[in-house]
Amino acid sequence: MNIRGRNRINAEFNMSSMTDIVFLLLIFFMIAVTTMTTTNALDLALPNSDGKAGEIENISVSINEESEYYIDKQKYPEAEIEAVLKNALAGQKDPNIVLNVAKGVPIENAVKVMDIAYRNNFKIVLAVAPK
Repeated sequence: MNIRGRNRINAEFNMSSMTDIVFLLLIFFMIAVTTMTTTNALDLALPNSDGKAGEIENISVSINEESEYYIDKQKYPEAEIEAVLKNALAGQKDPNIVLNVAKGVPIENAVKVMDIAYRNNFKIVLAVAPK
């Protein structure tokens, strides 16, 4: 007498369909990630813009092509810029600086003025020419 049943359960698993799904998901996420990410490259074309500055101009800092610094049309050496700005904006509730930088001036010169504004909690706006 044969007590065992005729239906045997097969414990094998076919992995070929699972690998197909994994590869399809891998390809999908590779394509999705490369198309959705943005690059950190800077493509700057300053100083042209259609926007207008909404800040009220309290003081103007200008840097010309020869890297000379002007505060309200008066020339100052680079070392005195921070002291002059502190004195000019002392006691104002919301001190604002409008930074005018000529084309071709190294960005380091503009960053120096922005750093002064950051250290002293001044608001700073980069002025641009309309297109």
